Amino acid sequence: MIKASLPKRPKRPRLSINVMIPNMLTLMALCSGLTAIRFAYEGRWEHATLAILAAAILDTLDGRIARLMKGTTKFGAELDSLADILSFGVAPPMMLYFWSLQDVGRFGWVMVLLFAVSCALRLARFNTAAEDPNPPAWASTFFSGVPAPAAAGLVLLPMIISFNLFEDFARRPEVVSAFMIVVSILMVSSVPTYSFKKVKLSPKLVLPLMVTVGLVIASMVSAPWVTLSGVLVAYMISIPFAVRSYRKICQRTGGRGSDGETADDDNLNAQ
Repeated sequence: MIKASLPKRPKRPRLSINVMIPNMLTLMALCSGLTAIRFAYEGRWEHATLAILAAAILDTLDGRIARLMKGTTKFGAELDSLADILSFGVAPPMMLYFWSLQDVGRFGWVMVLLFAVSCALRLARFNTAAEDPNPPAWASTFFSGVPAPAAAGLVLLPMIISFNLFEDFARRPEVVSAFMIVVSILMVSSVPTYSFKKVKLSPKLVLPLMVTVGLVIASMVSAPWVTLSGVLVAYMISIPFAVRSYRKICQRTGGRGSDGETADDDNLNAQ
């Protein structure tokens, strides 16, 4: 008898290393965020904060490198969101719970849940907007609400400040809870914040910017917590300026600049 030949399995396409590098950075960010929880459980607060900072830097790099190396994939986008919810939606509130909120029992845990749920909703909204083939013109300039990495830094601001001064005051549960409530609201709100994705600078500003970056890096090395606190405070100050810039764009494009919404408000709320 002649055996029937079985159909050959189709060969799987080989993946380019360009696709794998951004995903490796995302996994490193995920591991860094989870390690922050371990450091917090052990009471190593500065190490935990540095782990969140490392996760934020890696999260910034993976997307940029993916676009530069033409390695953006749907898989990478989904992996990035999963890493973000753990590194920026779960790790920071857990750190604050171990640091301050566990002293107030159930209310402290409610604050943790509030922040985590808000971060998850924000990331789901952002992923939905990313699938829009025709994003509004402002999408390259503004985020809708505070992005997850920035929110993680803002909510940890009391802890970061306490490393140098006001430790007793910054560690009070009511202070920490107030930060968590405000930042959670900012994440799910439609308040425009600068995205800095496609910022174009005049040639005259390139050298001053490089000098400023060098000063910030030098300050991070010599006085990391003071510098990081200053950067986060500067980001908070930038939010009203972002709102004003957004409203000016609305007025130029015929939107309803008085209340911060436009005809594309559904798209704005989707980010």
